[in-house]
Amino acid sequence: MGRYFGTDGFRGEANINLTCEHAYKIGKFIGYYYGERLGKRARVVIGKDTRRSSYMFEYAIVAGLTAAGGDAYMLHVTTTPSVAFVTHRDNFDCGIMISASHNPYYDNGIKLINERGEKMDDSTLAAIESYLDGEYSGFEGSEVPYALRDNLGEIVDYVSGRNRYIGYLISLAAHSYRNVRVGLDCANGSAWNIARTVFEALGAKTFVINADPDGFNINRNAGSTHIEGLQRFVLENHLDVGFAYDGDADRCLAVDEKGQVVDGDKIIYILANQIRKEGRLTGNKVVTTIISNYGLFKALDEIGIGYEKTAVGDRYVYETMARNGYRVGGEQTGHIILSKYATTGDGILTSIELMEAMMDSKQTLSHLAAPVKTYPQVQRNVPVRDKSAVRNNEYVQQIVHEQEDLLGDTGRVILRESGTEPVMRVMAEALDIRTAEQCVDAIIEAMKKEGLA
Repeated sequence: MGRYFGTDGFRGEANINLTCEHAYKIGKFIGYYYGERLGKRARVVIGKDTRRSSYMFEYAIVAGLTAAGGDAYMLHVTTTPSVAFVTHRDNFDCGIMISASHNPYYDNGIKLINERGEKMDDSTLAAIESYLDGEYSGFEGSEVPYALRDNLGEIVDYVSGRNRYIGYLISLAAHSYRNVRVGLDCANGSAWNIARTVFEALGAKTFVINADPDGFNINRNAGSTHIEGLQRFVLENHLDVGFAYDGDADRCLAVDEKGQVVDGDKIIYILANQIRKEGRLTGNKVVTTIISNYGLFKALDEIGIGYEKTAVGDRYVYETMARNGYRVGGEQTGHIILSKYATTGDGILTSIELMEAMMDSKQTLSHLAAPVKTYPQVQRNVPVRDKSAVRNNEYVQQIVHEQEDLLGDTGRVILRESGTEPVMRVMAEALDIRTAEQCVDAIIEAMKKEGLA
């Protein structure tokens, strides 16, 4: 990806790697760029999570956008998937979400969404990056021209868009959840004022934790990255199921009635099986990343559902789904995409669809997830000087193949490059942890023997 924008937006520590000036200039460029390209005032919808810095970045983006003649529609604190939904449903030219997802409060990010509710295309991001570096040649001089007089942009309170999104989620449920005891961990983030509303409207007996944001406690010992809190909460309160979201609520992990974690791999299995029973699983395939657990693939093989594996990142999962018309895809971390209903991962939507599978089958979540037997996994990050040299080394690849042959159909090994660090990630899954460790050690030893690590 580019210098500023990665696979999930422009991320950094607030006022260090990501500053108000960045935010202002991004807003200003978008106001100008879309106005020029479309020949009319740009209409942009903006949401944010609960970090204190999100308010600062929101005002900076809106100032830049309106200074360049664009109109800003404010959703205020809301989820990333709601911004994608509103952008597409209400015919906006662009959507902006201010969030660093599951990162700590002092980080933040700017995610850009195109008019179809998808992640912004690379060419537009490249144009923004060239402007941030003072290298954009689309106008005279190095600065976006200011809008004057009647051409100044307008700021519109658009909380009605968020309310329509809530109504949409409620409309997707075919069952009443009356008397079902549901736990929600809102991570003190974007879900705090949406998830409870949805589940209570559907009749669930709703028990909520981490829904008291103060600007600093987003994701702190809470949400999908600290699932142990919800596990305890489900057991202590004798709940039927629990759902944990991350800071911007585009992820969901679940906890069954026994307090066991149901991760993204198991969620993919449950929802794919459910959708196939309804005759709606296009191509009879799901999309996962290469690091989904081997147990998921074995379980899918058992029921005859195929799969395609992508590089790590929900962007790549979505691109594969869109290209082939697939309905279900996602990551082990709980970033689940259900393409019939959304263009991005949506944690609250995922939890509704899991509830629907439970209600349809009249089964507990533990029963639905049981066929996926998670294989023990070992992963080590090995610092290297030249990642391509490791990838192309014949001896290292020979040892990788030997470990694959050793495991046969009882596990697998993966040697892959980090996209962000000078390291190789060595991973093995096997029936027992010791075998997985031995496979990883053999590959690392080969890298050291060749002078690569």
